[in-house]
Amino acid sequence: MKKLLIFSASLLLITASATSAQTPMTDTAMHHHNGMHKMKDCVVMKGGKVWVMKGGQKSEMTKTMTMTDGTMVMADGTVKNKDGKTWMLKDGEMIDMNGKVMMKDKMKKAKSDGMK
Repeated sequence: MKKLLIFSASLLLITASATSAQTPMTDTAMHHHNGMHKMKDCVVMKGGKVWVMKGGQKSEMTKTMTMTDGTMVMADGTVKNKDGKTWMLKDGEMIDMNGKVMMKDKMKKAKSDGMK
């Protein structure tokens, strides 16, 4: 009985190992595995210009974008929250596609809560 239990446990471990070895890595897992981090889609102010990061490609913003929460970002860096408050992006600030504002180092700012 003890041998049967050990044999069953060994067989289970071998099967689990073989299954996990055949599972392909996702795109995100590959980027993290290789030490590379894929940039999230966002709008960022850098060097006095507003840039759009989309699908890993960076381009200068040319027209107003509306985020999923209703926040609007204009090409000059003006941001209008869904509640109507307006302010200017500062160098290093980012807004993700959900309207959350962060600094370049990914620290969240109070503005994402609608303050200021």
